[in-house]
Amino acid sequence: MTILELREKRAKAWEATKAFLDSHRTDKGTLSAEDDATYSRMEQEITDLGKEIARLERQEALDAELNRPVNKPLTGKPMNGKETAKTGRATDEYLQNFWNMMRSKTPMPTVMNALQIGTDSEGGYLVPDEYERTLVEALEEENIFRQLAKIIQTSSGDRKIPVVATKGTASWIDEEGAYLESDDSFGQVSIGAYKLGTMIKVSEELLNDSVFDLESYISREFARRIGAKEEESFFTGDGTGKPLGVLAETGGAEVGVTAASATAITADELIDLFYSLKAPYRRNAVWVLNDSTIKAIRKLKDNQGQYLWQPSLTAGAPDLLLGKPVRTSAYMPAIAADAKTIAFGDFSYYWIADRQGRSFKRLNELYAATGQVGFLASQRVDGKLILPEAIKVLAQKSAG
Repeated sequence: MTILELREKRAKAWEATKAFLDSHRTDKGTLSAEDDATYSRMEQEITDLGKEIARLERQEALDAELNRPVNKPLTGKPMNGKETAKTGRATDEYLQNFWNMMRSKTPMPTVMNALQIGTDSEGGYLVPDEYERTLVEALEEENIFRQLAKIIQTSSGDRKIPVVATKGTASWIDEEGAYLESDDSFGQVSIGAYKLGTMIKVSEELLNDSVFDLESYISREFARRIGAKEEESFFTGDGTGKPLGVLAETGGAEVGVTAASATAITADELIDLFYSLKAPYRRNAVWVLNDSTIKAIRKLKDNQGQYLWQPSLTAGAPDLLLGKPVRTSAYMPAIAADAKTIAFGDFSYYWIADRQGRSFKRLNELYAATGQVGFLASQRVDGKLILPEAIKVLAQKSAG
């Protein structure tokens, strides 16, 4: 079944679910226990179809990448041999010797010499430039936050970002009157780099097997582990030894609406959250919430009786809530007392700073007794919300 057919099937399932919900609500607007169980099964089908669509889209993107031609056709005039040669960590020589180093317990001196330009301060080796781009792409697949935020590159030290704190205003002036002073005031946000790392163990048999694709394995594992921990911090990090998350009490997104209930959300509260965000930020705004919160929202209608949530029928397009894209993350809190359950805003005002140069280090002796070789992989990254007013959150009522 194609992606389009699955989307159409999900849309039909959603229409059937809405019809069931409308026809089985009691006078109080609720469902009986039996009907609620039936509705839950219907809603689970919608969720499962959504996951299958996302899986096929990822597979389709991977197939397209793998089917790209290795060499680009010559479409312009020959450059008479003047093409700029790759240097440093971007050279084919560095790439080849880097992986020779990762595979070999005692690499040849020529390999060691070739890697001198990529030696980091802690004895590891910076990954080749071309491979580093592969790692970044893999992280983006694992981490929805990187698809929404602004990503910058830093080389060393903190990055100082000037931010307008207050803006000057104009005023009416009497004839021959004096101009009133009204200056802008500026603040500054500093983005540094926190170290995030993981260790990967590989058996010596696999490492020595030329069929085993070491590069792809490390790339996938690095992406999965680092991506998950990054995304968690970008949402809930406290800024101590890790990035400052968008849900942080200080420096995070502003609370736009506090729900009247600790365990539920109403349609009016979603609409209030929508309009608590200033209009300029609404143009590129998205909703980010937990899968379990989506289930609660699917039952909500606006004042015209239209359901707020709408499934996408277009390949690659997200579902919509009040006309804006919906993205889900397991690191957004579920509905509970005091929890910030929904974020709505322009996430490009959350800046992620990547310190250029991810590093690998091979550990030969530590796991030799078990016939394994360890690999340490690390990177330095930070993240902060530059303008707190660009994202608003809905907070549940406090307990008691």
